[in-house]
Amino acid sequence: MGRGGKSSSRNDGAVRKCIATGELLPQAGLIRFVAGPDGMIVPDILGKLPGRGIWVSAQRAALEKAVAKGLFARAAKQPVRLPDDLVNTVEAQLAHRLIDLIALARKSGLAVAGFEKVKDWLNKEDVKVLLQSSDGSERGKSKLWTPEGARYVGWLTTQELGQAFGRETVVHAAIGAGGLAPRVVEEAARLKGLRVSEGGQARRKV
Repeated sequence: MGRGGKSSSRNDGAVRKCIATGELLPQAGLIRFVAGPDGMIVPDILGKLPGRGIWVSAQRAALEKAVAKGLFARAAKQPVRLPDDLVNTVEAQLAHRLIDLIALARKSGLAVAGFEKVKDWLNKEDVKVLLQSSDGSERGKSKLWTPEGARYVGWLTTQELGQAFGRETVVHAAIGAGGLAPRVVEEAARLKGLRVSEGGQARRKV
């Protein structure tokens, strides 16, 4: 299966420097933070908060380094305070953002859930994003496929996918063509950096 990738729909062409790695990266692959009036570092998942942005690559190792080495204070050029468990807080917020986008696609008629419905869409070549839960049956997941040119997202749990579809659990889902598909891919890629190891396994279940 193909795996989730990156999209450049967030501020096309804009690049920012990661405070942890020193790399210039597209904004789509970064997480923005701002320092509040009280010096508290706040994740700006939507990229809309006022203030000077502090950018970190959407990778768990980069965020952990920024926290451990005091890089937020250096970038802000002032003393700052960090929320407890910042890295996992960012992961949870990214997951929530992705769930919200999938839910929007569902409400727009651009997403379906359930093995048979997803299989039907795959046979009709209507799928742009195939989503399968990280903790679902591997045997069941292997019976579906990612179409050429589509993207695969496999790092949300059955409960998280269920939230997007108003159900208790969902293992298989798909998103069709439309404006939301690139945004889902983009946010899924950011979450992947926080949640999936280099070996392709989800680090933990939420």
